Amino acid sequence: MSRLVVTPDTTPGQPELTTEDPDRIAQALAPIGVRFERWPDSVAVDPEAESDAILAAYRPHLDALMAGRAGSADVLRLRPGNAAYPAMRQKFLDEHIHTEDEVRFFIDGGGHFILHANGRVYDAYCTANDLISVPSGLKHWFDAGLQPHATVLRIYTDSSGWTPHYTGDAISALFPAV
Repeated sequence: MSRLVVTPDTTPGQPELTTEDPDRIAQALAPIGVRFERWPDSVAVDPEAESDAILAAYRPHLDALMAGRAGSADVLRLRPGNAAYPAMRQKFLDEHIHTEDEVRFFIDGGGHFILHANGRVYDAYCTANDLISVPSGLKHWFDAGLQPHATVLRIYTDSSGWTPHYTGDAISALFPAV
């Protein structure tokens, strides 16, 4: 189940909001420019299917999402036992920004987008059927945990915009995923 925990950035472990209500999550994230939506569970596709089959199944949703702008999508699978995962995980655990919006749709599994804005830390745990769009320039980090399990659509205009630009702030160590 999706969850949002909002904590002042000066008081780790003392949240001021915890909710699993998708509408409340969207309302709480909107003021910092983050789009959060819960899409209906209307696409029947096996999360272990080939990437092309997954993309084809979600094509109508992707076309609507990317309407009027160039873009493409791919499928990312995070699974336990992936030898490359520990290095990939470490790359995104420190606070950083991107030069383009980071748009993700969770087909299954989950992961934490932890956002830092306006003196607060927003830990948005996204699960199946969640769409999150983190605007370019918003400080954040991501964690799918030690034993990751997620199948995610990544939507982008230019994949070079995914390069993390680290802020140098050690705040992510104070606010690990909850």
